[in-house]
Amino acid sequence: MSLASAQVRATIAVSDMTNAVNFYEGTLGLPPRGDEIMDHVRIYSCAGGSLLQVYASEHAGTATATVASWSADDFESVVDDLRAKGVTFETQGGPETDERGVHTFGGHKVVWFKDPDGNTIAVDNGGAPS
Repeated sequence: MSLASAQVRATIAVSDMTNAVNFYEGTLGLPPRGDEIMDHVRIYSCAGGSLLQVYASEHAGTATATVASWSADDFESVVDDLRAKGVTFETQGGPETDERGVHTFGGHKVVWFKDPDGNTIAVDNGGAPS
């Protein structure tokens, strides 16, 4: 058996679980798995059996790269919803970035934003033509 047939999950370190719950459940709208609600760990089920784990750690916010990324078929709707909830997208400038912070590379669109600990998260359109 190889890892190619095993489930994988993104794991994000956070410094304060209350702030993390407010962000991941309130702002991002992720429902916690009922059997996985603990004081220092939350696990969220996402599409296709994928999982996101958030856990309390002294290493929160120290990652310098994207820690989790979603591919959304309804990318524009997700972007609009996140903006309406106060999420600010990171902008790198350049002609491929629009006023909302959406970066476009050919048919691929992506936004990056940070959680309360400064972890970078992304949402893209899966490379689908817009």
